[in-house]
Amino acid sequence: MEPLVFHSRDLDETEAFLSGTYTDVRISTADGDGPTSTRLTRRTTPGFSVNELEIGFAMRYAAQPLGRVCVATVRSGTVSVDADGIGPAAAFGPGETFLHAIPDRPYRGSLDSVRQTAVLFDPALLPQVAARGARDRKPVRLTGRRPLSEQAGRQLAATLAHLAHIAALPRQLRTELVLGSAAQLLAATALATLPNTLASDGHRPGGDPGPAPTDGRDAGTGTLRRAIAFIEDNADRDISLADIAAAAHVTPRALQYAFSRHAGTTPLAYLRDVRLAAAHADLVAADPSTGATVSAVAARWGFAHTGRFAAAYRRRYGSSPSAVLRS
Repeated sequence: MEPLVFHSRDLDETEAFLSGTYTDVRISTADGDGPTSTRLTRRTTPGFSVNELEIGFAMRYAAQPLGRVCVATVRSGTVSVDADGIGPAAAFGPGETFLHAIPDRPYRGSLDSVRQTAVLFDPALLPQVAARGARDRKPVRLTGRRPLSEQAGRQLAATLAHLAHIAALPRQLRTELVLGSAAQLLAATALATLPNTLASDGHRPGGDPGPAPTDGRDAGTGTLRRAIAFIEDNADRDISLADIAAAAHVTPRALQYAFSRHAGTTPLAYLRDVRLAAAHADLVAADPSTGATVSAVAARWGFAHTGRFAAAYRRRYGSSPSAVLRS
């Protein structure tokens, strides 16, 4: 999809555009009759959207629930958020990444000469990437705006930058696997770096809270065999941890224990290895004279960043993917 680009110096026009594109919002300016320049570029993919926003004035806003999780990195200027159900009033400046809005609560605040990257994603991704089973009744929600640490803030900012890179890729490289993997990465990173209901009950995504009795019994070699068969049959599809667990007839937590105990890895790491092997087979079989490229093969198997794909490929096969393609 081509990016949606909006630019206006009219406050009413800007309000109408924001309300029609995101959610009902009321805006005003603290600059009286001064200039009210707004520029926005929005790239939308299944699961998430990347929004580059420039506000050239001091703007107050009051918005209705967004229906999406919104995480943002401030490039310049200041973003202020009023106190609400997820925290006290707070201000964020250049270089800070934070949770701007949750799906089901109105939010209000101000933007003062701001340039920011905001990524919106479907809240349904949060429980999909969390290692929880049917008995885990507590909803998976983000509960605080500021990252858990400076390192967590850098990790979250890097993930937003990665998604901005993916959203700007040529259409032929934005494959289903690339976009699906990116959306899952964003949700998992948000849970790992922001306060949430999993952290409050002692569980961290990817961590080991200790097996529940049923999970421990289910983490056998039969579970591993069923999961591996599903992964190898479906590696070309956008599948999640929850999908693999459902196919193996166990909870996501039991699935993780099975891979840890009997394979020394994680389900998603095994999935990446299977996709890397499939990419290798495609490179070996490809004819560069027909227009085959490393980036296209990598994207087909869910690797959006060609440099990172090449590094992983060299570690596994001892050669660069471009050399294999040429040979």
